[in-house]
Amino acid sequence: MDCVAGPVADLLELLDLEPIEVNIFRGRSPDEDRQRVFGGQVMGQALVAAQRTVDDDRQAHSLHSYFLRPGDPTVPILYEVDRIRDGRSFATRRVVAIQHGRAIFNMSVSFHVHETSDEYHLPMPTVAGPDELVGWTEYLATIQDDIPEEMAHWFNRPRPIETRPVKVHHPFKPVFEDPPINQLWFRAASAVPDDQALQQALLTYAVDMWLLDCSTMPHGYQFSDPQMQMASLDHSMWFLRPFRADDWLLLDAECIATAGARGMNRANIYSSDGRLVATANQEGLMRRHNS
Repeated sequence: MDCVAGPVADLLELLDLEPIEVNIFRGRSPDEDRQRVFGGQVMGQALVAAQRTVDDDRQAHSLHSYFLRPGDPTVPILYEVDRIRDGRSFATRRVVAIQHGRAIFNMSVSFHVHETSDEYHLPMPTVAGPDELVGWTEYLATIQDDIPEEMAHWFNRPRPIETRPVKVHHPFKPVFEDPPINQLWFRAASAVPDDQALQQALLTYAVDMWLLDCSTMPHGYQFSDPQMQMASLDHSMWFLRPFRADDWLLLDAECIATAGARGMNRANIYSSDGRLVATANQEGLMRRHNS
């Protein structure tokens, strides 16, 4: 990690948990002005905790997680790993994240020894490539007058994940989108070590940033709407093929349904050469408070 600099180095340090005892790890939160811990951070750290307890020949192929309570960004998070099973081909772990003596999150992770087999995947949608698109940071520079003063530091901070949306959505001028699809290219903003377990943790961290947005599109509002209470409830991912998080990846996400103050969303993640490398499902709270 010594060769990595800037926001990506900070993210890698965030994911590098401190071992406390056998099967117990401690993670921290960044020094940012947040009311609660970012869900992608907790998922990424929980996956790292599970990875630290399996042999190197096994990679995560799926994870299923639930957000139980808001995380407190001012105190460390303890991750307790339960070694459910170690088989010849598969290993299973359960991770519980704890703050103030209470569980705030849990995750089940399944690991698999690499096997060769016949392959098939859904084709990547036809979209403009990242070199043809404007980066999110460059776009923000053109709408500075629209960003509330109290949020300017948040939007303008250096980011560890570089994004180039296929279609830009203004964060403070929502419109109805039908179909409710969010497509964007993303990658780590600088090179990261060649470690597939780390690539998976980085992808897990990043994907949580964009899925729940799809649920707002059929209704014409966004995360910035002060009348909306939005948060991830559960999140599942499947890792299908090796990939690099510092190469361009395409997120192809859509809202499946909204009902009962919840939104259900799914996403496929493709490498730049068109291979489907991961897929994700997420349900989120989207409770509207009438003024």
